[in-house]
Amino acid sequence: MARKTSTGLAKPEPLKMPMENTGIIDFDIIELLFFSYRDFVSDPDAILAKSGFGRAHHRVVHFVNRNPGMTVADLLDTLKITKQSLARVLKQLIDSGYIRQIAGPEDRRQRKLYPTEAGRELAFALAEPQSRRIEKAFDGASAEMRDGVKAFLRGMRNT
Repeated sequence: MARKTSTGLAKPEPLKMPMENTGIIDFDIIELLFFSYRDFVSDPDAILAKSGFGRAHHRVVHFVNRNPGMTVADLLDTLKITKQSLARVLKQLIDSGYIRQIAGPEDRRQRKLYPTEAGRELAFALAEPQSRRIEKAFDGASAEMRDGVKAFLRGMRNT
C-alpha cells in the first residue's frame, strides 16, 4: 500500500518558544528528576554492563537482598512487572550465581528467593556509589530536610 503524503496541506509551524512552568506543571522539578535519575543510575549501570546486566537485574538484586526469602510472587508485586519480564532476568541472576531459588517448605510450588554471597557483594557494589551521591546531596542538610525529601519521594509513589 502506498503511503499518503500531505503535499496539499500546509506544514505546521515550528514552535520556537520553550515550554514554561504553569500553575500545575513545574518543568524545573520534572527536569531535576530526569537528570537526578540519570545520574543516580549511571554508576550502577556501568557496573552491571560489565556482566551484561541492566536495570531490571539491579532491581531484582536490590529487593532480594533487602527481603531474603521473598517469593517470586512478592517480587512481581513489588516490581509491578509480568512473570515473563521477570523470568529472563531472574534466570540470568540464578545462572550467574547471584540469586538462589528454593522451593517453599509448605508449598513446593512456592519459590523463595535468596541472595548468595556474590549477590550480596553485587548489591553493595551497586548501592555504594548511589549512597555516596545521596550523602553528597544531603551534605549539610538537617534531619528535617532529609525527612522532607523522604516524604516527597514517598508521595511520588503509586500506592
